Amino acid sequence: MRMVFLGPPGAGKGTIAKLAKEFYGIPHISTGDLFRENIKNETELGLQVKSILASGGLVPDSVTINMVRNRLAEPDCKKGFILDGFPRTIPQADALAEMTDLDAVVDFQLSREEVIKRLSGRRLCPSTGRSYHIVFNPPKVAGKDDETGEDLIQRPDDKEDAIMHRLDVYAEQTEPLIDYYRKKGLIKEVDSSPKPTEVFELLKKALA
Repeated sequence: MRMVFLGPPGAGKGTIAKLAKEFYGIPHISTGDLFRENIKNETELGLQVKSILASGGLVPDSVTINMVRNRLAEPDCKKGFILDGFPRTIPQADALAEMTDLDAVVDFQLSREEVIKRLSGRRLCPSTGRSYHIVFNPPKVAGKDDETGEDLIQRPDDKEDAIMHRLDVYAEQTEPLIDYYRKKGLIKEVDSSPKPTEVFELLKKALA
């Protein structure tokens, strides 16, 4: 099963990808993880990315495409894969089409209001990284970590204006991909508003 996961920030793609990875026995390839791995292992592409990021630049498509191409050539991708965070643009989708065929492109759907509710409610413990949610997973004492008693913090990109900006960027860059893949008959729509286990059942039905 060769899949691409699309959906706005906060739609739970990473969580569902973990479940799908176990169920289908295929790797979950996140571009964020790919960047980190290549930088850590000091590969040629990793060193390029490191210097681009250090200078405050954006990683060009060509570098991202080469990283994905190298990763898809590894033996564990023979049975399939889940791509998460790639492609983000039409040129990246064209490049992916030259590398491999896809079985499905899953569009995880979540309203803007729900995205804001999910992301703006996240809180972190600064020393341990333990995460909470003021609605879905609140701490025992409001604003305090359950174990250390530290004040919880909100990441800057979980503040409402930052979330709105991320949603605008997603709409501008990534939503055209939904039309692109719909024309190819690959889009499977999944409602990602229920609990992750329910969303995963919806995904299995959509792929069956």
